[in-house]
Amino acid sequence: MKYIISWVLRHIPRKIIQLFAHRLLKFYSLFLTGSKVYCPVCDHSFSKFLPYGRLQPRENALCPSCLSLERHRLMHLFLKNETNFYASKPNVLHVAPEYCFIERFENYLGDNYVTADIESPLAKVKMDLHDIPFPDNSFDVVFCNHVLEHVRDDVRCMQEIRRVLKPEGFALCQSPQRYDLATTYEDASITDPKEREIHFLQDDHLRIYGRDFGKQLENSGFTVLPVNMIEKLGINESNRMALPLEEIIYQCKK
Repeated sequence: MKYIISWVLRHIPRKIIQLFAHRLLKFYSLFLTGSKVYCPVCDHSFSKFLPYGRLQPRENALCPSCLSLERHRLMHLFLKNETNFYASKPNVLHVAPEYCFIERFENYLGDNYVTADIESPLAKVKMDLHDIPFPDNSFDVVFCNHVLEHVRDDVRCMQEIRRVLKPEGFALCQSPQRYDLATTYEDASITDPKEREIHFLQDDHLRIYGRDFGKQLENSGFTVLPVNMIEKLGINESNRMALPLEEIIYQCKK
């Protein structure tokens, strides 16, 4: 299964995957009955999660019911345990919306929930993150996960997110990181997609963030609060939900 998923991610256009993958995986979930792993996003248990990844698929990563990955489950638990997100019905801008959240957030937030992307068929608004088409101080919450590694000018995009955020709001801007790198690695001379995949983990990535990612967000103007959800939840619960054990949540405020 992991080789099939790897091939699909590398060769099938993202738009097609977004439209059809959930139907196939929901059927496959019927063969994964059990209680060894638990997804807090959709509240379902399975014998295991599915592998996921392009070059080296991660075992036990993808929930076959809601399609949440490790980072989505971590984000959900942060919102639930550390914020009033699920009680306050904030105005939300969700950049590159993830399938596992869209229906849930739409049902909860209604017109307060705006999805946006430059190409995703799942988003309501077509938008370039370098020039967000909303006024200053428009949103209580902005989600922009696994996007900043794709964009031409990540600092400009961070500043745009900060601009549309209300003074008391917060943004979550998670991105892939290599924790063995002290500083972010990017090289504009690497333009070949295969070389980008080797250097930056994916053929459409322009950089890979290091341990300085939180500092990069601060340099764009945010006040950043790092939150270690793994320490708060404990290693046993984190493993049961297959959370990313090294990942830090960066809560970004004005």
